[in-house]
Amino acid sequence: MAYSLCKDGFEIAPSILTEGEVESLRDALSSLKVAPGHRNLMRHVPDVAALAVSPKILRMLRELLGIEPFPVRSIFFDKTPEANWLVPWHQDLSIAVNSRLDLPDYGPWSTKNGVPHVQPPMEILEAMVTIRLHLDHCDGSNGALRVIPGSHRFGRLNAAKIAETRLQQEEVTCDLRTGDALLMRPLLLHASSVALAPAHRRVIHLEYATRPLAVGLEWAEIFTQESVEGSR
Repeated sequence: MAYSLCKDGFEIAPSILTEGEVESLRDALSSLKVAPGHRNLMRHVPDVAALAVSPKILRMLRELLGIEPFPVRSIFFDKTPEANWLVPWHQDLSIAVNSRLDLPDYGPWSTKNGVPHVQPPMEILEAMVTIRLHLDHCDGSNGALRVIPGSHRFGRLNAAKIAETRLQQEEVTCDLRTGDALLMRPLLLHASSVALAPAHRRVIHLEYATRPLAVGLEWAEIFTQESVEGSR
């Protein structure tokens, strides 16, 4: 069954990365210590920054969103026998910003790896999209993402509403092959289980925004093709 980003809050894009690109990214990421995720990935791995603003990625997102996207957060995940974890059902409600500034409709605040994070107004989250690029096959045996189609349309959900939605809606396991991409809305309910047969389950998680933040706030990671080329 085919799912769509608009209707279901997620969709699978097959063969986004070539075999050569996958191998190159695996090499570039091989020295990172992941426990369980490595944040600010674009700042630390130039190949990932270049991929995030590559024409094929931006063109695909532009066609889906109808507006120009820009990457604002990057994380690398890898479930292995040494780092094998579960993620309970949740929505991605926080964004990474460059500094804390108390403003109406922004909060609560938190800090992750020294970077301020805040829950922004709903219109910011609703205009965002995440792309998860898979560097390994991923299915139910090694902690594939599970999602509840259409749940991105229910707004911000508390614990009771999440439990209620799980009872009323059927979940889907997102099986992906090496080189495939999963696109999803931040408000989509999602979870992942501990890998039953843990090997590598390497995923590059890139978040894109399409709207500016309130005056005085800036995204923690903003990269453009010009900034990436200028840093090389």
